[in-house]
Amino acid sequence: MTLDQLRIFVAVAERQHVTRAAEALNLVQSAVSTAIANIEGRHATKLFHRVGRGIELTEAGRVFLVEARAVLARAEAAELVLADLSGMRRGTLALYASQTIASDWLPRHLVAFRRAYPEIAIRLAVGNTTDAADAVRAGQAELGFVEGALDDPTLASITIAHDQLVLVVAPGHPFAGATALEPKDLAGADWVLREGGSGTRSAFEAALGAAGLAAAQLQVTLELPSNEAVRAAVEAGGGAAVLSETVVAAALRAGTLVRAAFALPSRPFRVLRHKERYRSRAADALLDLIATADAE
Repeated sequence: MTLDQLRIFVAVAERQHVTRAAEALNLVQSAVSTAIANIEGRHATKLFHRVGRGIELTEAGRVFLVEARAVLARAEAAELVLADLSGMRRGTLALYASQTIASDWLPRHLVAFRRAYPEIAIRLAVGNTTDAADAVRAGQAELGFVEGALDDPTLASITIAHDQLVLVVAPGHPFAGATALEPKDLAGADWVLREGGSGTRSAFEAALGAAGLAAAQLQVTLELPSNEAVRAAVEAGGGAAVLSETVVAAALRAGTLVRAAFALPSRPFRVLRHKERYRSRAADALLDLIATADAE
């Protein structure tokens, strides 16, 4: 089995579509179909269900996808080692970031990095804090950018920035006109929160605990998988939420959200690295660039 076959399989699996995978890889559709058929035929295993004109991963395909991504990540890491030795002239830097960081904080730093090192490609995956830690631990990403607290002896965690959490509601919400809110006031409201495992939710629940209110006392009416979904639900009157100030800044300026009078702490943005894996010059260069930019 070749790395090219693995890349083709992953492209098809991620898109659930042969034609779109072929377009992304700049290959003809027949070459993509042949590569998948060769893998399935050699191992007598079906990786995809053919459902009408579409395809879906089989259980074997889902298991294989995890391993295929890990192999490709290790191949990219090996290439980056050689790129280091040749003066960072090429290679791929694999990153994983939580949603808040990937959407609102990291992009400007990635643009600056690409300008400084145009031959180093960046592969960024997005999930929650738990996903990022898993990716770094498994070697699928060299750096993981997160806002959640972690206690993992295999990972080094370094604070690289800070972010302010804010409690927001729609303009007609009772919290909007309150001059000050107490922890007991929060227990009586409807809440829209991110999913468990997200850094935003973990930080909010930690702040509640410090204020003497258990997270279980909140009336969570909606639990949503992205900052954008939470923000939209709150704007529609779904309840109160806690989000990063950078996520809601435009909505606060537009007046579709109101910042409620409840003080919340800032939280650190952290970068995760595996303690025992190779530390590439490209990753070090990105972190140096971020430190320099945030110090200005």
